Amino acid sequence: MNNQNFYHPKFIPTWILIGLMKLGAKLPFKVQIFLGKAMGLLLYPVLGRFRKIAFINISQCFPNKNKSEVERLVKQNFESIGISIFETANAYFATDKKVISMLSIHNEHYLTETIKQDKSVILLAAHFMPLMLGSRSLLLKYNIANIYRPQNNALFDEVMRKGFIDNGAIMIKTKDTRSILKAIKNKLPIWYAPDQDLGLEKCVFAPFFNIQTATVAATARLAKSENTVVIPYYFIRTESGYSMSFESPIKNYPDADSTTSATITNQILEAQILKNPDQYLWIHKRFKTRPEGEPDFY
Repeated sequence: MNNQNFYHPKFIPTWILIGLMKLGAKLPFKVQIFLGKAMGLLLYPVLGRFRKIAFINISQCFPNKNKSEVERLVKQNFESIGISIFETANAYFATDKKVISMLSIHNEHYLTETIKQDKSVILLAAHFMPLMLGSRSLLLKYNIANIYRPQNNALFDEVMRKGFIDNGAIMIKTKDTRSILKAIKNKLPIWYAPDQDLGLEKCVFAPFFNIQTATVAATARLAKSENTVVIPYYFIRTESGYSMSFESPIKNYPDADSTTSATITNQILEAQILKNPDQYLWIHKRFKTRPEGEPDFY
């Protein structure tokens, strides 16, 4: 823990949440899924703002779905949100034995062979609900640098950092470009999820579900580092646990044109999302920044 007074009364609700998460991490997978879905359905009528954002995002990305189909997917997404509470608890507090018992790994050779070739690796990931657990699962076998945005709650941020650091992660803030480049130079694999709208200064517009979308340009800039490759990484919940899979390194990436590189990134992430749309982070305002002259989605 850092020097901040985390025993101030204002942190009591957070300490209670942390205690519940530690207990939740001990529950069997099937129980976590059952309780998580129930919690998600309880949150569905309460979190009206996020429900609206998810509805708009899904409607825009799947224009062929009618209103009832979109609402059904939004409800499924909220079930995943409820389950993600337990997935986050597992990421911070579950034992290695438990994480291993839930995990199946596919095409790992794409990562191991690249590391053996002494190349730097950027693992390209999307913001799926089991995101935190996916990061923890990587740490079972690899030293990984996690690029993260600090949490608004200082205590929860410290618990998150400590949970990953204790399991071997190097934690680097999204704005700490110097440390990110240093990690790449030192051949430390970087776990990077660029599918967030960070505004015009950090993004270029590229198609995402046929929508011109503000897309983080840093993925291509980082990949320009010498002897660096980008490997798509996919971590998703299944009926029996979690599937971790890797794809072959992206060829001819980055392109000299930043928009072309962003388009390639979006195509890869879009293909992943289409496999399990209910587990994606639809409650983020992915289309907040619009090209000049286009109407606001939200």
